[in-house]
Amino acid sequence: MPPSAGEFRIERIGADGDGIAACADGAPLYIAGTLPGEIVSARPFAPRGEGWAAELLGILKPSSERVSAPCPHFGACGGCALQHWRNDAYVAWKSGLLRAALVRAGFFDPPIMPIAQSSAGRRRRADLAIHRVAGRVRIGLHRRRSSDVVDLDSCVVLEPGLVALIAPLRGVLARLAALRRNGSAILNLLENGADLLLRTDAGLTTADRTALAEFAIACDLSRVSWACGSDMPEPVCLLRPPMIALSGVPVSPPPGAFLQATLEGQEAIVAAVLAGLPHALPARARVVELFAGCGTLTFPLSARARVFAYEGEDAAAASLRRAAAGRRIEVIHRDLSRQPLTAEELNGAAAIVLDPPHAGAAPQMAALAACRAARIVYVSCNPATLSRDARSLHAGGYRVLAATPVDQFRWSSQLESVVVFAR
Repeated sequence: MPPSAGEFRIERIGADGDGIAACADGAPLYIAGTLPGEIVSARPFAPRGEGWAAELLGILKPSSERVSAPCPHFGACGGCALQHWRNDAYVAWKSGLLRAALVRAGFFDPPIMPIAQSSAGRRRRADLAIHRVAGRVRIGLHRRRSSDVVDLDSCVVLEPGLVALIAPLRGVLARLAALRRNGSAILNLLENGADLLLRTDAGLTTADRTALAEFAIACDLSRVSWACGSDMPEPVCLLRPPMIALSGVPVSPPPGAFLQATLEGQEAIVAAVLAGLPHALPARARVVELFAGCGTLTFPLSARARVFAYEGEDAAAASLRRAAAGRRIEVIHRDLSRQPLTAEELNGAAAIVLDPPHAGAAPQMAALAACRAARIVYVSCNPATLSRDARSLHAGGYRVLAATPVDQFRWSSQLESVVVFAR
């Protein structure tokens, strides 16, 4: 049985952005939409971890750090968790997430650099959920801890060019026989127009393909790709090859490609990575890059040294290889989760740079900890897996030279960071 409803004092903000109070027996109580120091009325309703999730009934004593949320969807939409928190307190909390992750890994008093925060309205990638219900199509983000889709007509974090596509996309989706109930849409705003990857739960008809081509022309998209469920994407309409400039190098990314969420965030990550390299690299220096993707870090690294770039995803590796032709870059297609590099393969590198996915780089960490690289630069999108992976480097004798928090996903609980490790 859940504890009874009552009054609670919020002690801190947890890693997911919820306020955390304590039940009478000391178990944690997670209450979304609250801030440290507030006295609230709440009703526990479901187990969560070692404690309880609770519904906020009212704020009896608000925090002086509480502000008005700028988005009308805040509270329902699960994209943002902390729009109600004053920015100075919010960014201090985000920097604290990075500090806590490194302390848990054994690095006490790590040097945390000033946070690099992206502006509102600058996110150039949208990963949207789609749901058809009662003849109407909803397109937006899920409610927090729910499969229900909040229908968006505005968004304060996305680039206006992406927001402007939501309504016409909803219109064309309503006409598609291929969308029976659920789907998803990834929109990347590139240099020469938006790139759409649409996934539906049924096959496209001829009429569907025509409708999507008309949508691409009307909204001046560079490309529309489609897949049924988790199948490989296929092209539907190509008005021009999609292109993004990565450190001045034109790259044609695959459909739904992972890109850094904002240009500001990308520039901050690149700057922190380059600053983490040894200051004087010999002419024949070799940098090993793991999880290279389409080359966000590869191309700026190649200005400092020869780069051996490893990427496990077929389409991303092929895209990077095409763009890297003629440069000091060797692209190796290799799944590092199944076939991690050995310490012997890593030895001899002047530096190792890795930008693993949300799950981290656990299979690769033993070799990284055992190799003789003087510098390892870890780009993280998940403090929890960073902490786990960094523990291996601590055991291997590495120390932290610098740790830079990067807030690309403003008002969310998500934090990216660049941590420079040295022997």
